[in-house]
Amino acid sequence: MAPINWLMLFMFFFFMFYLIMNMLFFNFNKNFKIKMNNKNLMKNYNKSI
Repeated sequence: MAPINWLMLFMFFFFMFYLIMNMLFFNFNKNFKIKMNNKNLMKNYNKSI
């Protein structure tokens, strides 16, 4: 019984770690893309003037 409990705990923590890393990674990607788009928009705006 003990090894199964340890395995379940390990799987649970690994799964939570995986979810948190995915959330951080996707949030970082979204923010990075938004910043890049803002820079491009500013460049185009300056060109049009």
